Amino acid sequence: MSIVSSLEVAHPGANMLLAALPAADLARLANALEPVPLEVGEVLSEPGAPIRHIYFPNDSLISLLGVAEGRMTLEVGLVGREGMLGATVALGHDVSQVRAIVQRAGTASRMSSARFRTEFARNPALQRVLYRYTDSLLAQAIQIAVCSRFHVLEARLARSLLITRDRVQADKFHLTHEFLAHALGVRRVGVTKAASALQQQGLIIYSRGNIEILDVPGLAAASCKCYEIVKDAGAVVPSTTAFV
Repeated sequence: MSIVSSLEVAHPGANMLLAALPAADLARLANALEPVPLEVGEVLSEPGAPIRHIYFPNDSLISLLGVAEGRMTLEVGLVGREGMLGATVALGHDVSQVRAIVQRAGTASRMSSARFRTEFARNPALQRVLYRYTDSLLAQAIQIAVCSRFHVLEARLARSLLITRDRVQADKFHLTHEFLAHALGVRRVGVTKAASALQQQGLIIYSRGNIEILDVPGLAAASCKCYEIVKDAGAVVPSTTAFV
């Protein structure tokens, strides 16, 4: 696979976390990055498995799932072009704490974990950007956990759809009942009922995994306040200038 150039990485359609780095640091990192395609449903990590690669999504979307007893799951975060998968490597973790599964196909820039550790140790700008990003990931996980415990499924589904919309920057996207059930930690019948309720209100159209959001303000009203909190946490675009 050809090595991605610094111009490709910093392209507006590419990863925003990398693009936030100073040009010299970005150019050095580019030598260790390779472009890779990501397919829907592809599992990039499992809890307890070694973290072998770091992924910086461009137009793809990665769902982070907490796993209980090997089968029960709950989405605790979402990684798009604003961030990266494998940030905990910078904190000294060698194994994954979550199941990472591709929610939206696209591309990413990939680096070996070993090389990332080396770059992180000698790059203050990368350190500052990653510390800020990991803080935003933690904020997302905390709020999603609170939401999952105290809010009704219909509101949680609305929140999940809106966050996906924000990440893919489109009102139409594909999410199966099965995937949403895993993300929300419920049975498929629960997703069906919640989606039907939102559809009856004229907020969405949902057919065979194809979702179209018809009324964004209405869907936001049907969601809980967690949407705005998670949105603000996930929308953070790390910038080295904030630490100068």
